[in-house]
Amino acid sequence: MSVPNSTYDVLKCTKAHAGVISLNRPKALHALTLDMVHAMTAALLEWRDDPAVSVVLIDHAAAPDGDPKLSRGFCAGGDIAFLRNSALNDGGASGRKFFHDEYQLNHLLMTYGKPVVAFMDGITMGGGVGISGPATYRVATENTKLAMPETGIGLFPDVGGGWFLSRLRGRLGQYLALTGARLDGAECLWAGLATHYVPSANLAEAKARIAADPDNIPAILRELSAVPPEPTIAAHGADIERLFASNRYEDILAALQADGSDFAAETLKTLHTKSPQTCKVALRQLATSLTLPDFAANMAMEYRIGARVLVLPDFAEGVRAVIVDKDHAPKWSPATAEGVTDELLDQIFAPLGAQEEWKPL
Repeated sequence: MSVPNSTYDVLKCTKAHAGVISLNRPKALHALTLDMVHAMTAALLEWRDDPAVSVVLIDHAAAPDGDPKLSRGFCAGGDIAFLRNSALNDGGASGRKFFHDEYQLNHLLMTYGKPVVAFMDGITMGGGVGISGPATYRVATENTKLAMPETGIGLFPDVGGGWFLSRLRGRLGQYLALTGARLDGAECLWAGLATHYVPSANLAEAKARIAADPDNIPAILRELSAVPPEPTIAAHGADIERLFASNRYEDILAALQADGSDFAAETLKTLHTKSPQTCKVALRQLATSLTLPDFAANMAMEYRIGARVLVLPDFAEGVRAVIVDKDHAPKWSPATAEGVTDELLDQIFAPLGAQEEWKPL
């Protein structure tokens, strides 16, 4: 075993046949900074052609003082404060750099030539979905809380969200993208966002056995899995498929308004707190992703969106309302779904200049 080394809140080491990346920013629930993105990318590139490394494990480090509250996140997202500062102070330049390099990491994981196992033991949101979604094996536990909550702060479900969410059963992806609803571990398994449900008490054994015997990952995870609780969201699967059937946001709002069920009323209440602009962006993003040839094309699309949405008013306002002032009273612009025109969406999705387009590593 090599000696772990800490590089910008990421611990990297090898154990037996495994390269291990542990996110180590517990007070921020391991939310990703640009330095963390670079450290993870460097480790993956180092191990890609190393014959001694047969599998990559991605997890979070335990809090150094043992505080369980600091161990409850796998990865809670990206560095939102950094992105807002960029939007307000440098015209989005450093924020675009963050998106560009983070998306390269997402694509590297998606196309990695060796199996990757992500242990989503805790809060897995935004950027956390971006590093777990591409993994070959995605392990949920009783602690998993997965969500793509970006529309609540004027962003959109990026980091590959267009690709993963659009390919879920029914219209579950559209529901998750618009509402930011949280799924527990059992629901992640039901939805297909996790491949296995393993009790957190079994994770240490799972990691040790996989590192020692990477040719038998499916059998190891199967042996250490447990029968999950009933997925609560499954009871609403048919409702979601019916109510979110349209790619037109106004149609979804009207369907929820007309339905009369408690589920529809609660969902409509939730949507009224979200940015109309980025809800419409998300619907077009997911629909477009289904027409694209590969994950790289999806990430190029998402980078175009990110470059534009970052500097539109809703993002800075959403972060102000939810994270800075915490008044949870954002003033969205446009304020209604009808105010978000097709022309605005066309501008957000339009190609960038040839030198500005996103490219994989």
